[in-house]
Amino acid sequence: MNEDLKENKKQSAIIDELMIQKEYEALMNEYIGSNHRRKVKRITKAFNFAKKAHKGVKRLSGIPYIMHPLAVARIVCGEIGLGSTSICAALLHDVVEDTEYTVEDISNMFNSKIAQLVDGLTKISGGFFDKQASTIGEYSSQAENFRKLLLTMSSDIRVVLIKMADRLHNMRTLDSMRPDKQYKIAGETMYIYAPLAHRLGLFTIKTELEDLSFKYEHPDEYRMINEKLRETEEKRRQLFDNFAKPVRKRLQDLELTYEMKARVKSDYSIWNKMNSKNVSFEDIYDIFAIRIIFEPTGDVDEKNLCWDIYSLITDIYQIRPDRIRDWVSHPKANGYQALHLTVMGPDGQWIEIQIRSRRMNEIDERGFAAHWKYKENNVEEDTELDKWLTTITEILESPNPNTLDFLDTIKMDLFSSEISVFTPKGDIKTLPQGATALDFAYSLHTDIGDACIGAKINHKLVPLSHTLTNGDQIEILTSRSQKPTIEWLNYVTTAKARTKIETVLRKERKELIAEGKKKVEETFRIAEIEPSLPNFDKLSVLNGFSKREDFYYAVEKGEVTLPDNIRKTLAVKNTNPIVNYVKKAFGVVKKKTPDADAKENRTEKPKFDKTKSYELREEELGRNYVVASCCKPIPGDDVFGFINDDHNVVVHKRSCSIALRLKANFGNRILSTTWSSHKNTSFEATIHVTGIDAIGILNSITQTISGYNVNIRKLLVETNAGVFEGKIHMHVHDVEDIQKMCIALSKIKNIKSVSRVAE
Repeated sequence: MNEDLKENKKQSAIIDELMIQKEYEALMNEYIGSNHRRKVKRITKAFNFAKKAHKGVKRLSGIPYIMHPLAVARIVCGEIGLGSTSICAALLHDVVEDTEYTVEDISNMFNSKIAQLVDGLTKISGGFFDKQASTIGEYSSQAENFRKLLLTMSSDIRVVLIKMADRLHNMRTLDSMRPDKQYKIAGETMYIYAPLAHRLGLFTIKTELEDLSFKYEHPDEYRMINEKLRETEEKRRQLFDNFAKPVRKRLQDLELTYEMKARVKSDYSIWNKMNSKNVSFEDIYDIFAIRIIFEPTGDVDEKNLCWDIYSLITDIYQIRPDRIRDWVSHPKANGYQALHLTVMGPDGQWIEIQIRSRRMNEIDERGFAAHWKYKENNVEEDTELDKWLTTITEILESPNPNTLDFLDTIKMDLFSSEISVFTPKGDIKTLPQGATALDFAYSLHTDIGDACIGAKINHKLVPLSHTLTNGDQIEILTSRSQKPTIEWLNYVTTAKARTKIETVLRKERKELIAEGKKKVEETFRIAEIEPSLPNFDKLSVLNGFSKREDFYYAVEKGEVTLPDNIRKTLAVKNTNPIVNYVKKAFGVVKKKTPDADAKENRTEKPKFDKTKSYELREEELGRNYVVASCCKPIPGDDVFGFINDDHNVVVHKRSCSIALRLKANFGNRILSTTWSSHKNTSFEATIHVTGIDAIGILNSITQTISGYNVNIRKLLVETNAGVFEGKIHMHVHDVEDIQKMCIALSKIKNIKSVSRVAE
């Protein structure tokens, strides 16, 4: 038996070694086939070092751990297009975190640049931050690791590109993880990494990250959309062929080298549009777009060729004027360039067309790496992407001490929608959609933002909070006496503006705290009482402040008046409930009685087994969970549990925006959950109904609903020009109730659409 076991282990080791060698050879073939300088020895050295460091370690899937760094290195090389330094860093990226080797060892074995990249990719673990703050509002290890990543990124962009490759491979191999880990990693990916990939121009990676997150968050919807896409594939192919035939003939006349292909909208984008527009799969007209990629000719520049092709297409098909997007003349902030238009195709359907050069296409697919490759060839000047990196650097110079606020501030600048506005001299500026006049002022210069009192938009006076629109021309008005106020934080949407305002407010608050402290100390000296920290803390708590800095600030602002007889205030009787609070604050508590100990044992914090799904049950006195008020899930919804500070399980929909933030910041509090049967408890839900207005239609709707043993709590119906739209708010037992009602309502004559919507 032992001999058989040894033989099996030996065979397993041989298979593992062959697998590792095959992956390494694939990496080297991709690298040799690239246009980078041949530094094969350096990559081989990094591979052997990483292989030795991770020897004997396996992933949850059972494969040797070294397969993960190899896969990340292949993504870095083949899908992002980086060179030997990045490939080495990818191979070594987990060595410092998971083994005994240090960053110094990496530096000595290779060089300081590779060591710097590896250090930037190494997570912060435990230690200072966990001890300093553990509450939900103050600290998140996930957010702190992201801050560290950005700090390194500001000096070398390659660190975040390697991190993208690492995250992509982790998402591709997420099957082996527990469900709670899947929700945590998928949520973090959707909240931060997919928007960051978009900002860096890594469109292909961004799309795959979104689709993989969607797959694990909503597996049923993911399968449904995949099936629908397969069923409609032949119809799309026919549509493409009918459209392309006359266009190809005209493109040949231009003597262009080009390719024309159809690009299907991603699974996540389809699902997101179905939800945001409240429509079915069949009602989405832009499920696929046609992409025309051309090779530029020597005598005509790319921009003119894009417009030549545009003119050719609009000679054949009728254009939709409101759907023209010119990102050739002014690229997006992530470097994206293309000319988009939508035309009515030969089959009576709207078709989106994207016109771009080979260079533009490579930048779209490979993002920053391709951007720098072309920049080195002097093909393009500084882009909005360079400016965004400068902005990130500025934010990092004065980061918000609250980690979560810092992460949210950064995320504000990752949104994809952008607008272009103009200075009085005609210079163009790119800002996120929703940006205000104050955001624009800070985008020009910090001093202009700090002194801003208003603006003129298209020669008309507007306040600081005025929201900008595409094409606005803006003149900022300033005053030397102006200073940022706390209300300004409500007027801005960009990370740069918010960070600059917070920097000024923190400095001002620090000065006011110092002045307030002097007044408190002087009061103690006059009363001949020792100005000690315990006495300051006690006085702070007596005035309703848990932190003495907040108390000092309130004193200086005049919100708190110091007592004339401070000795009497500090000597207040112990029966005062405030003093009892002070005693608790300083650890002075009554000695526990046996009864008190027994009571404390009875209310001991519950323990959760994360290896199993937490069952959401009805119980005699209620439920063993709390329904989140932000998304109001009901039994049957895709949900997860979040352990709050009171150790209650709060249930959120997996698609909830608040839940997305929780998954991205507090992954260690996430629970996978399963619904048990709920027949006694009811939940709030809303159905949206549209149709042709007709006599008796409302009566038909209410009678149909009453047959499903649910209570209507509110019904709102509006009619306009023969069409009605209604929202029915009701109490139901589970998703099955809603599904049955929607099917029944859709069968009523003159009803055109029925769907569940968020309240």
